[in-house]
Amino acid sequence: MGFARTCSVALVGVEGVVVEVQADLEPGVAAFTLVGLPDKSLSESRDRVRAAIVNSGADWPQKKLTVGLSPASVPKSGSGFDLAVAAAVLGAAERIDPRVIADLVLIGELGLDGRARPVRGVLPAVLAAAEAGYRQVVVPEQTAGEASLVPGVSVLGVRSLRQLIAVLTDEPVPDEEPAEQGRPDAMLAGLVVPGAAVGTGLAHDPTDGPDLADVAGQHGARTAIEVAAAGSHHLLLTGPPGAGKTMLAERLPGVLPPLTKRESLEVTAIHSVAGILPPGEPLVHRPPYCAPHHSATMQSLVGGGNGLPRPGAVSLAHKGVLFLDEAPEFSGKVLDALRQPLESGHVVIARSAGVVRLPARFLMTLAANPCPCGRHTLHGAGCECPASLIRRYQARLSGPLLDRVDLRVEVEPVTRSDLLAQGGRGEPTATVAARVHEARDRAAARLHDTPWTVNSEVPGHELRTRYLVAPGALAAAERDIERGLLTARGLDRVLRVSWTIADLAGHDRPLTEDVALALELRTGIARGIPAAVGARP
Repeated sequence: MGFARTCSVALVGVEGVVVEVQADLEPGVAAFTLVGLPDKSLSESRDRVRAAIVNSGADWPQKKLTVGLSPASVPKSGSGFDLAVAAAVLGAAERIDPRVIADLVLIGELGLDGRARPVRGVLPAVLAAAEAGYRQVVVPEQTAGEASLVPGVSVLGVRSLRQLIAVLTDEPVPDEEPAEQGRPDAMLAGLVVPGAAVGTGLAHDPTDGPDLADVAGQHGARTAIEVAAAGSHHLLLTGPPGAGKTMLAERLPGVLPPLTKRESLEVTAIHSVAGILPPGEPLVHRPPYCAPHHSATMQSLVGGGNGLPRPGAVSLAHKGVLFLDEAPEFSGKVLDALRQPLESGHVVIARSAGVVRLPARFLMTLAANPCPCGRHTLHGAGCECPASLIRRYQARLSGPLLDRVDLRVEVEPVTRSDLLAQGGRGEPTATVAARVHEARDRAAARLHDTPWTVNSEVPGHELRTRYLVAPGALAAAERDIERGLLTARGLDRVLRVSWTIADLAGHDRPLTEDVALALELRTGIARGIPAAVGARP
């Protein structure tokens, strides 16, 4: 009788669970049994592993073989267990010393010819292994760079099962033919989910992506973009078609600062699980940008699918921008499903297969027309929408959702002078991004001993008791509360925006003009005080 064990990782959402893969050989009729709650693709590993071992030059044991995946109560899916199953079988057959593989974590799929094929979710899987105390990981060569991002873990990248056997038995490592230069690598197909990247992507570097200098006029909206980026405040842009709402939203990710090391690992893990991590780029450095179509379902937006839920658009936009163009055209249930992640920064999805918690701390940007035809606010433009239709159209954005939006800006049509003026464009993205970076540094220095990093995360109680504005600066806000223009949550959000404006202006604490601009950006009512930040006409 032979017995061997090794380890792999099962992914539940973007979190990993270390799974012990045990192989047991007993005298009897040759059979291969796989137990431990595997799904269909994992059950098929019996045929893949048998063919891979035989085609790698090793003998298949002609005994009763049982492979168990423990803990058995955790659902296991995907083909990433193939390497671990093959190693456990070879260990039980004494082709490999069982002691050598006992503390190894193996993640990867096997082809019938024994080649190691990459799988999605390597980064979160290796992170889970490192947190469990494992320090040696084996992955396919194509994902070795992604696995090496985890500190304190020794990563071995192999091209085939033959190479793995040679390394573990101290035999000469055979050469495997790499993919020809200039030809597509079929091995990378397992890293990408077809259609998963629709409406999603990573922001361009500010030096070569869309530039704010391309936007003509729109001084108030540009100020709102700068404030939203500096404090991670949610934004609503309302205006007629062609005014530049989408242009502004597309340039918002370029204004955001690069991701920190920890944020990069979080975002990379989500994109790896979702199958949209760009090949050759194991680490995401720029904030992601996700713009789903208005026909998106609730599952595609917040996460879901058959079996265990997969990340949705709100998770793919984690630490980046979620842009909902033509927001009133989205389903009301879909929009209201955003209320929980807007407050908590994560999504909890319960399905019959299990409960998954997905990170979802994003900067939401909404764009909306004033009416179905879009000409309601234009003088002499011939809007024929009935008043009742306009009210129903605007009511598609519910009050509870809008109450969570810090900045509400009306984007006016571009004037002829702004559009045709030579050299009259606004500041470029790099200039605005530098101010945003300085403002975030001021906020981080102020919040260094707290669990918060940006102003939008600070609770209202702290803003009213610990981080006080200048004396008398809230007089206008108090009047708005009495007149019903502000709710209690609205006042908290005005205070957060005020601190962001103060950081951009270099003030030690919000002054009267900072609070006035925050109120103007939320209520749309001009306060008669010049803007303290942003591009000026």
